[in-house]
Amino acid sequence: MSNNSNQKNLKEWIAKYTPRLKSFIRGRVSSRDDADDILQDVFYQLAKNMDNAMNPIENTSAWLYRVTQNMITNAQTKKKEVRMPVFQEDEDEHVLEEISGLLFHEVEDEDSPETKYLRSLVWTELENALAELPAEQREIFELTELDGVPVKEISKTIGVPVNTLLSRKHYAIVYLRKRLQTIYNDLIST
Repeated sequence: MSNNSNQKNLKEWIAKYTPRLKSFIRGRVSSRDDADDILQDVFYQLAKNMDNAMNPIENTSAWLYRVTQNMITNAQTKKKEVRMPVFQEDEDEHVLEEISGLLFHEVEDEDSPETKYLRSLVWTELENALAELPAEQREIFELTELDGVPVKEISKTIGVPVNTLLSRKHYAIVYLRKRLQTIYNDLIST
């Protein structure tokens, strides 16, 4: 097929299938922008595959709907992957507060030898557990929890999105809680 013939066919198919595919996509995708992006990607794939002599498109309608369904599935999967790391400020925001409430009171008469020993034990275990984390997770945990640097400030400084940093921190906290669970249980029971 000639290039002019392909362009003519492509324009005809776009005109013919745009309303149908748009309706099909919008019935399965909540965001209008996402639906428009998927439709554009489908027609891009069509234009790309029109000259493919190795794998010609025999039934345009079936091909378009199959590609559209695949694009919808991929977009939904990608959206789930993107949304997963978004965390709200919850009990993970200040994990050290759980232990600090027991050990690090500012009152001088609570600074007994036992408290000093427990404090050093907790810090030693925390340092060991932090050393086991991947560097990116350790860094965000230390900056936010130990140094008190806001996540947004860290994001601006190192150029990493806030959600990525929160995800790293979340994984660090999950690991640290699991790793320090025994010592935490011992402290709670005393």
